[in-house]
Amino acid sequence: MAKRRKRGRKKARRKVARRRSVWGWLFVFLAILMAGYIVWLDYQVRHQFAGKRWSLPARVYARPLELYAGLEVSSEQFLSELRALHYRPVITPQAPGQFSRNGNVFHLLSRPFDFWDGQEAGRDLLVTFSGNRIAKLSAGNSRQAVSLARLDPVLVGSFYPAHNEDRVLLQLDAVPVSLTDALIAIEDRGFYSHLGVAPQAILRALLVNIRAGGVVQGGSTLTQQLVKNFFLSSERSLVRKANEAIMALLVEWHYNKDEILEAYLNEVYLGQDGNRAIHGFGLASYFYFERPLTELSVEQYALLVGLVKGPSYYNPRRHPERARARRNLVLDVMAELELITPEEAARAKARKLGVSSFKRKAINTFPAFLDLVRRRLQRDYRDEDITSEGLRIFTTLDPQAQWQLEQVLEKRLKVLETGRKLKAGTLEAAAVVTSVQGGEVLALAGGRNPKFAGFNRALDAQRQVGSLLKPAVYLTALEQPQRYTLATLLDDSPVTYTARNGDQWEPRNYDKKNHGDVPLYQALAHSYNVSTARLGLELGIESIIKTLRRLGVKQHLNPYPSLVLGAAEMSPLQVTRMYQTFASGGFRTPLRAINAVLAADNAPLQRYPLSVHAAIEQAPNYLITTAMRYAVREGTGRGIYQTLPGSQDIAGKTGTTDDLRDSWFAGFTGDRLGVVWIGRDDNQSTGLTGSTGALRVWRDLFVHFANPVPIQAAVEDIEYRWIDPKTGFLADAGCPDAVQLPFSTGSAPVQHAPCVKADQGITGKPPAAGQGKRSSPGPVDWFKELFE
Repeated sequence: MAKRRKRGRKKARRKVARRRSVWGWLFVFLAILMAGYIVWLDYQVRHQFAGKRWSLPARVYARPLELYAGLEVSSEQFLSELRALHYRPVITPQAPGQFSRNGNVFHLLSRPFDFWDGQEAGRDLLVTFSGNRIAKLSAGNSRQAVSLARLDPVLVGSFYPAHNEDRVLLQLDAVPVSLTDALIAIEDRGFYSHLGVAPQAILRALLVNIRAGGVVQGGSTLTQQLVKNFFLSSERSLVRKANEAIMALLVEWHYNKDEILEAYLNEVYLGQDGNRAIHGFGLASYFYFERPLTELSVEQYALLVGLVKGPSYYNPRRHPERARARRNLVLDVMAELELITPEEAARAKARKLGVSSFKRKAINTFPAFLDLVRRRLQRDYRDEDITSEGLRIFTTLDPQAQWQLEQVLEKRLKVLETGRKLKAGTLEAAAVVTSVQGGEVLALAGGRNPKFAGFNRALDAQRQVGSLLKPAVYLTALEQPQRYTLATLLDDSPVTYTARNGDQWEPRNYDKKNHGDVPLYQALAHSYNVSTARLGLELGIESIIKTLRRLGVKQHLNPYPSLVLGAAEMSPLQVTRMYQTFASGGFRTPLRAINAVLAADNAPLQRYPLSVHAAIEQAPNYLITTAMRYAVREGTGRGIYQTLPGSQDIAGKTGTTDDLRDSWFAGFTGDRLGVVWIGRDDNQSTGLTGSTGALRVWRDLFVHFANPVPIQAAVEDIEYRWIDPKTGFLADAGCPDAVQLPFSTGSAPVQHAPCVKADQGITGKPPAAGQGKRSSPGPVDWFKELFE
């Protein structure tokens, strides 16, 4: 019996030992598992937090406005630029981003800015205007003359990551102390003393949650909030809360308080702009107040800090009273902790919220131009780099030109639709404006709605160009001065071309008339189809295609006779590339939309310098430009001078396609080139010629460009002669209808017209704009233009 009891006790002890062993091993296993889990969490913390923390969108900037005495810009244009930069009008400027105005004198404190060629320091400036130019630029404090100053550029857009998060990164030493003090006072007073979690706050929240039967209150420190936003979801569960606490301890173990605070300032969610999430105080400052964080006042810092608790609930635009109450609470706490005085708190609480009116912030300010920029970037960068590396892209966009283009398109298209009794919205348009010398794209419209980010007609609409190709035909001829000059008489009588397959082509003039023998320059100026077709057939289609290639036309061209009359499809941007060569004096200049690209840390990545290649000899280019001057002086483009002064030097060409489907005009001054297309997306007739549609948009736009410089001056190997246009022979200044024309040296006619009394046909001086012809279009011509 005793032995049986002893054996029972031994078995019991063995069972207890086995149980203890199982529990021991289970504890060890769980400890190892927990340790492994913590190691995995630690890896996640170090891997993500120490590496690239955020995907940063690319920022796209317009050209900076450079100020100097003599700059052609009106005081109102200057004011619009300051408003686009969100400079604030005040009585006396005391901080960067502020200005005052007294009549034609502006006093401003410019912002410092990091450009591709170095940092531009903020400056105290006095800008004095006289008429439409800057008369004097001086330092506001010393009144000494300033030779050149550069404003910060307008932010025109961004390229966002797929998740549409946006932020402006801040460094802690650049964050105002008032903001960080307010944030810590409201969100985590023990931030600098705890190790990532605050046990007392957690216990307090736990009791509240137990009573409520769910998670309704958190006891999170700033570090825990950062962990939740950076690593975890917003799910309310005890598991997520445990992960948050462990990871907060790990973050505090690896990183110091300043690094954690800086990360929080950049990560915290503070609002929503459509599908774009506003993260960080840097971007929130622009989103709510349209200015940098350093330019805000204490009540504005308090409002931003108040939003941390609930950006949607306390949205100052939708719920201003809630936002005001929350802001005032933050100010009271700051006063209680002696971060500000009670008097300062009272003054701040009495002020308005001061948030800007709600609108989309710089997502697609100029979507068509941004589309061009992105396509250019894709040649050198991957899409993920463009949208996530925080690139800073400096472009050629001129906001003044862009704003004018958008306004002109909207107004003129409405007038054209009303005049043609078309339904509103029937007509579409596209336009490109460039600088002549640099090939910089200054403005671009992809459609009549400038904010629409869909089909970009300026880049992608392939439309027949009509007579816009004719200058290439005449240039091909003028490059053979022994055969053709501006005075050469061309046959404008009917012609029939029979192809090898028996098909016949019979070109006709737009006015359904033939004009006999006409001087070459008049054939182009009046856009005669028949004489152009005859000339093209004489020259050979292949030679004309070669000329088009030299002018920059890259797309496929069918070698058919109809090509000489514009039977080719091109986009407005491609037409611009072609006419850029004419405008720049025969030099092919690739169009540029980007000046430079910087990395997020302002390290230079790439420059896009001017590239120039001689494509056309200067003498023949000068001759074809002269012919295009006549096109707008007395030909199909003469309507330009109904608005623009006759002294203005302009060259250009209209284009009209079959059934009036497309209306084109390409024209340039000495400093700007503009190409305009008007048509319909359904390819039906617009009822518009080049002169009654696109030309009027061009004219409305260029009237806003102050004092354009003259087109290319006379070049070497050019001499002028008086010519009788009826015979093409030498004339003198006394001959009726005589015109002064340029010739390549040695190519002028030697025979005299019957009207010549003496040899007075030579002059080495080119005529001024609007001169060089004894007679000019009379009232009948101007009246006719009204009904074309």
